[in-house]
Amino acid sequence: MTLLRRLFGVDKPIIAMLHLPAMPGRPRHDRVAGMRHLVETVERDLESLQVAGVDGFLFCNEADLPYQMHVGPEVAAGMAAVIGQVRDLITRPFGIDLVWDPVSSLAVARATGASFVREVFTGVFESDLGLMQPDFGAIAAYREQIGAGSVAMFSNITPEFASSLGNRSIAMRARSAQYLGVDAILISGQITGTATHVAELSEAKEAVPDMPVLANTGVREETVDKILSIADGVFVGTSLKQDGITWNPVDRERAVRFMNVVNRAREAVPA
Repeated sequence: MTLLRRLFGVDKPIIAMLHLPAMPGRPRHDRVAGMRHLVETVERDLESLQVAGVDGFLFCNEADLPYQMHVGPEVAAGMAAVIGQVRDLITRPFGIDLVWDPVSSLAVARATGASFVREVFTGVFESDLGLMQPDFGAIAAYREQIGAGSVAMFSNITPEFASSLGNRSIAMRARSAQYLGVDAILISGQITGTATHVAELSEAKEAVPDMPVLANTGVREETVDKILSIADGVFVGTSLKQDGITWNPVDRERAVRFMNVVNRAREAVPA
């Protein structure tokens, strides 16, 4: 059984974003609305996405601009608290992404029962936030120390807001990440909501044909069938929101239409 089928129960899963409003301690946090606002936002989007029939979820602190390489304990605690309050409503597998902090993501995943985390685990990148240089050896050791060995590591090798230092190809970076022990490879566009480059997606998949490779950003109703002909699954957020704006609520009708296209595309794939 493949990793994705084991986690999500289907091949070529659609993993929908559950974007939390800004967390405590971050510049955009609404102190007046407080934590209840975060819970209500997640509950509303969760219901719409489950009705639409997505295969999984990714909780993400997308609104915590500007992002940090290491989040504070208040952010990790806040996300865990929100998930704890909606946990009984969740009927799909879910993951954690505390941008760009793999250690905190693993800690929250362990505490909440998440199946996977999405982070940058390998490579060195210049970014709008400074130098991104994850210590994968220490991260993997931490995963074992906290008893999170079953939490899959989905590794973004073309992170948004950043570019790789050095001249190694996408193919070589994918092979290296596979060798070092990540569980899935993600290919992203240059910024949140922008399209994943099909050529980069194809290059990564050809390099690691026996590993899951997923499109990480910018998948739309008009492009998802083409993307799924190459990728093993997709993350989708912005295109399911009202008017296609990242910060808006999920548009249930958009999500239903998106999944209708997905289901037709999956049916067309030979068994």
